[in-house]
Amino acid sequence: MRRVLGLAERVATVDAPVLLTGESGSGKERIARHIHALSPRSAGPSIPVNCGALPETLLESELFGHVKGAFTGADRDHQGLFEAATGGTLLLDEVGEIPLSVQVKLLRVLQDREVRRVGSAKSRRVDVRIIAATNRDLGEMVRAREFRKDLYYRLKVVSIEVPPLRERREDVLPLAHAFVRRNCTRYHCGPCSLSARALDRLLEYPWPGNVRELEHAMERAVVLAEGKPRIEEGDLPPEILAGGEVPLVDETLLPLAELERRHVLRVLAHHGGSRKETAKTLGIGANTLWRKLRAYGVIGDDERGRPRPRRTLTGTLGS
Repeated sequence: MRRVLGLAERVATVDAPVLLTGESGSGKERIARHIHALSPRSAGPSIPVNCGALPETLLESELFGHVKGAFTGADRDHQGLFEAATGGTLLLDEVGEIPLSVQVKLLRVLQDREVRRVGSAKSRRVDVRIIAATNRDLGEMVRAREFRKDLYYRLKVVSIEVPPLRERREDVLPLAHAFVRRNCTRYHCGPCSLSARALDRLLEYPWPGNVRELEHAMERAVVLAEGKPRIEEGDLPPEILAGGEVPLVDETLLPLAELERRHVLRVLAHHGGSRKETAKTLGIGANTLWRKLRAYGVIGDDERGRPRPRRTLTGTLGS
């Protein structure tokens, strides 16, 4: 994720089109917002459109606009999203779902920087930065002639692949804490933290729904906790408690730091979250354990008071 965000920050300074690829729910829209926020267009609008959620005729009208009388029901002029996003960024989410007939018109807009409303003969200048996102293999779609090759290369001037959450498990806890804090504020239920057993469950689960599934799981947990200061494993969704199909990993092939992290968290879960007993079992001082747990993203109350959350790259996306 550091490499992903590093590339996003570098491309944010220029106006080149960006293609974000990755599984559904992996955080592509968050990366797009990150790029916009760091770009010279940050003061302008940032407008997402789900291209797969609209039928062909409506998608064309939404993107390019239409004039009064262009079709049945067009009782007034309508500004499209390209015009609405002028000076800012337009995110074409699920771009692989755009029909071929609309792809032709989209390519023309990207090449000429002009848009023509449906039913109009007049072209209008637009100044928009395009970010496209998809969970489909556009290269394969090009070979199958389901996606235009010229549009594909026009969109992927810079291509960024966002890895699924199961491949970046070190992000699970920082993101989970960020989502808990957000929802505690949203539902006015005061600060709460995740118990050691709940954290262990989150780390064991393979997250097929990626960051979106984690976000929804933490919202549910905060609601079910009903204002309690700590979220227990029973507050988590049933599929997380069931564990899912966790891929087997030969721990003898893991880096030493990862082995240590897993062992510390297992001991912490064994002692029901007691840091005193955990430090005693591990044979380390309380201060050393506190630093390790903070580095792992396990943030809670102790004798020092509530530690300030680390400002991490993934924390930035999750906030």
